[in-house]
Amino acid sequence: MKSTGFLMMFLATFLASQAQQEPATYTIEQFYENTRVAGGSFSPDESKILISSDESGIFNLYEITISNGNKTAVTNSQNESLFAVDYVPGSSDIIYSADKGGNEINHLYLLKPDGSSIDLTPGENEKVEFAGWSKDKSAMHYISNKRDPQFFDVYTMQIGKWEPELLYKNDKAYSVSDISASGKYLVLSKEITTSENQLFLLNTETEELTEISKPGYSYTGTGFNKEETELYYTTNQGGEFSRLMSYDLQNNESAVLYETNWDVMYSSLSENDTYRVIAINEDGTNKLILWKNASKSPMELPEIKDGNIVSASFSESEDLLRLTVGTSKTPNNIYVYNIETKGLKKLTSSLNPEIDPDDLVAAEVVRYKSFDGLEIPAIYYKPLGAAPTNKKPALVWVHGGPGGQSRVGYSALLQYLVNHGYAVLAVNNRGSSGYGASFYKMDDKNHGEKDLQDVIFGKKWLASQDYINADQIGIIGGSYGGYMTMAAMTFQPEEFEVGVNIFGVTNWLRTLKSIPPYWESFRQALYEELGDPTTNDSIRLKKISPLFHAENVKNPIMVLQGANDPRVLQIESDEIVEAVKANNIPVEYMVFPDEGHGFIKKENEIKAYRQILAFLDKYLKDEAVAMPDKVLKD
Repeated sequence: MKSTGFLMMFLATFLASQAQQEPATYTIEQFYENTRVAGGSFSPDESKILISSDESGIFNLYEITISNGNKTAVTNSQNESLFAVDYVPGSSDIIYSADKGGNEINHLYLLKPDGSSIDLTPGENEKVEFAGWSKDKSAMHYISNKRDPQFFDVYTMQIGKWEPELLYKNDKAYSVSDISASGKYLVLSKEITTSENQLFLLNTETEELTEISKPGYSYTGTGFNKEETELYYTTNQGGEFSRLMSYDLQNNESAVLYETNWDVMYSSLSENDTYRVIAINEDGTNKLILWKNASKSPMELPEIKDGNIVSASFSESEDLLRLTVGTSKTPNNIYVYNIETKGLKKLTSSLNPEIDPDDLVAAEVVRYKSFDGLEIPAIYYKPLGAAPTNKKPALVWVHGGPGGQSRVGYSALLQYLVNHGYAVLAVNNRGSSGYGASFYKMDDKNHGEKDLQDVIFGKKWLASQDYINADQIGIIGGSYGGYMTMAAMTFQPEEFEVGVNIFGVTNWLRTLKSIPPYWESFRQALYEELGDPTTNDSIRLKKISPLFHAENVKNPIMVLQGANDPRVLQIESDEIVEAVKANNIPVEYMVFPDEGHGFIKKENEIKAYRQILAFLDKYLKDEAVAMPDKVLKD
């Protein structure tokens, strides 16, 4: 009797613990009651901070009072997303950016306190980008392709007059990497390949052009000191990873400022060069260093658990530091750190309060061996409650690019899928950034082959986990990840049970011939990595394009496409869908008339991601082991 009672009590305790491991599940609507935030410019008096947020369903502008966290809507756009750029110095006027329906033709607008706005760059096909304020804060610098759609020139507008003045005519396909506050110096980049470029310093007064780079490496400008006697840049010259460098404009000599065994992602100085921040891409997460600049001595920064510091900027007084920080379980939030008092204030709460973070999954960095023994890093999301007695289906997620990186950070789609019982392995196949120059170049003119094998060996790693149903593994990805999805479904049709292609390339010949004109400075570098469709490379490009091999597809696919996508034209998705349907393979196709290359509007994301889950539940999960009806947490 005694032993029987003990056994019953043990079983009850065990079953209770197993039940507690299963999370409450949430609807896609609940996940999209989360908000996305971006930007974070300090007002001239530093009492407020200007951000963009999509809490209205699309991005609008908001001001947050730093002292009490009160948030006020500045705009109420119903159709187009608006993105905060900055306050106009010394005023309450605001500069913001917007395009039309995701077409990527961004304009800059001036917003007045009375709510009226003016398009400062009204050219019909003019694409512009804000590039900073002048040294005396009397003018705005920006780049624009209004003169020639292929090339970005540098312009200045005097505050109040708002008339464009040409500062630099770019007729040699340079990319403008940086502009000094005075406008005297420009940092120009000439792309050679996607992993190599030249970096030049141009004196706009003397027109003297000085090359800073050495052949074979990657370079990016990261600003000037206040006196404009030093330029700062990052480069992987001298090692696998990008280091922070200084360049003395008087003696034309470079020196290492900071290096480690990871890439320096970004760095900036405060207004009077008192402080410097340096962000390090450490295994898919940004870690931040704060320096006293003169001594290069590190300063204390508050720790935010599981935090990925997306961006940082100083207030003009140098007293405050804005931090944009996300975690794998919560969307990005805006913080303000007082450097003097060491006080940290959180100004936004992006996660829907209906969602308990304990029901979400913290990302884990894992590594596995590919077909040739190469170690592949990945970000892994293991569903709560997964166990040998409670096996789960799984997905391989492939990032965009080529050359992107899956990182530790919040993804509403991935958390939604994991919350509904799918394990997700976000692979960083060869060719991904963040793991050294050699790793980055490993997929050059090898796309759809070795990198695809890395993805398939990610699937094999998933299948080896004793809590994963090995015959219930699918593949999903966006942009280049969408291409990899379709490559897997056509070239390795037995490997994945389903594929979800989000805005993915299926015909490299068309994509590479139809890239937007404003990519001209990047065109040759792209051809060097992927192949030139106007040469014999076209043979290989056709070979690796899923559209021309659609008859191989054996398992269900889902395709999502933005009608205004300038990178992957809708006709690509139309054709692959038609071709696969002709083989009597189940295909689901969703076209969004008001989106471009990626989702901006919440209503579209909700519609798309709900359908993705329904598709996976229908075609990937075995009904015999399907999860019970979802329990929605109030």
